[in-house]
Amino acid sequence: MNPWLLGARPRTLPAAVVPVAIGAGCAVGAGSVTWWRVAVALVVSLALQVGVNYANDYSDGVRGTDDARVGPVRLVASGLKPPHQVKAAAFAAFGVAAVAGLALAAATTWWLLVVGAAAIVAAWCYTGGPRPYGYAGLGEVFVFVFFGLVATVGTTYVAVERITGLSVVMGCAAGCLSCALLVVNNLRDIPSDAAAGKRTLAVRLGDGGTRVLYVALLLAAELLVIVAAAAWRWPVLLALLAGVLAVPAVGAVRTGARGPALIPVLGATGRLQLAFGALATLGLLIGA
Repeated sequence: MNPWLLGARPRTLPAAVVPVAIGAGCAVGAGSVTWWRVAVALVVSLALQVGVNYANDYSDGVRGTDDARVGPVRLVASGLKPPHQVKAAAFAAFGVAAVAGLALAAATTWWLLVVGAAAIVAAWCYTGGPRPYGYAGLGEVFVFVFFGLVATVGTTYVAVERITGLSVVMGCAAGCLSCALLVVNNLRDIPSDAAAGKRTLAVRLGDGGTRVLYVALLLAAELLVIVAAAAWRWPVLLALLAGVLAVPAVGAVRTGARGPALIPVLGATGRLQLAFGALATLGLLIGA
């Protein structure tokens, strides 16, 4: 596989696609949807996800955090690409997100520039800068806020220029699933992260606590769907069918899978997120 594609980490891209799709589903029925803005919102979300992936690769690589990594190949740590090129790729992706975000701000409200700037700064400072907050156990907060609430609610807003209660609740559900991706990734990396001084939430909670958190995030997403169905659109209950895909992943996590054995769980969680997003969006459209 092309090294740059490896560095973009395709398995994490559902975290960018799903909240935008759900946000678009929430927008239908809430006003006249401007679809080109939804498409541009997807570009912003994908560019941010790719950008943060390259930024993490660069920052963790130059710090030596990935030297004993058991997960997928990293560009800097493996020597596939020099650090300056990976850093440039990160900023190129952020640049794409910034330009697309500027177009959305010009079409709706300039306050989106503040949100976009905050997202880019947060993406870089996750593992970059002198005091990366990802090393202090706050990575899940960033993921929940920006790849859950902001991406979902933001898509609904640019589509119909309204923020709805439905988009907030479904944004929280999307955020839980995005966090689950990060949690299982960090569960796998607890030994290497702890040795490198990277105090992720998984390191702080420990192996057992992190496994409980993973399952709790999946359950929380389902409960939020039930809330959305009860308060706004009952067909969104279709999203609960995606729970079938969670069974093997939860089984592996609960029975103590470690190290490389957790890599398939990351892929399964991404597939669960995609299925959840597709079914939730379909339900939202049916119920509009």
